[in-house]
Amino acid sequence: VLLDMDGTLVDTEPLWLGAAREVAAAHGHTLTDEEGAGVLGRTCADTATYLAALCPRSVGDGVLESALEDTFLAAVEAGIELRPGARDLLDLLADGDIPAALVSASPRRVVDAVLKTLGAEAFRTTVADGETDRSKPHPDPYLEAAARLRLPPGACLVVEDSPTGTAAAEEAGCRVVAVPSATPIPAAPGRRILDSLTSLVAEWRTPAQG
Repeated sequence: VLLDMDGTLVDTEPLWLGAAREVAAAHGHTLTDEEGAGVLGRTCADTATYLAALCPRSVGDGVLESALEDTFLAAVEAGIELRPGARDLLDLLADGDIPAALVSASPRRVVDAVLKTLGAEAFRTTVADGETDRSKPHPDPYLEAAARLRLPPGACLVVEDSPTGTAAAEEAGCRVVAVPSATPIPAAPGRRILDSLTSLVAEWRTPAQG
């Protein structure tokens, strides 16, 4: 099982959106709700390029990327909450000896900060932004996670919360369970949509109890 981090296991999407709004405001632009939806599931680099086109003050992508990462990391380190059902899901995977990987569009510094809450021992491997040639929405991070687990992508189930991550997982050839957080995800062939991780855990537990 390959698990997205932000918005899926931890409730950090509002923190990421807040970081984007703060950085945009510092450079003269108020991010609209529609523009804010465009940063969800995206890397710091992609978001920096996006904001550079919106901000009236000329600023390099590198400056914006650094500011986004620092602002987001500070918010994460101040405290995060797990999404409902996240701990139960990780415990269920561990109890069943099911290999789990964490696949995130966040930088390694942010991933490591979140792992202090999730527990690094819950995952056989973790893939952060910058550790593959391309990040989500490209399939590279999920292909890398599957390769590290020595599994074909088709044998992996991805749990995602964003359209960006869902697109990456499906292009990699993985099966997908989508649990939308900040942005709706439409139904599609081969894609399951659930309202929470709690529902996923309940489904997986039912056969074992039967």
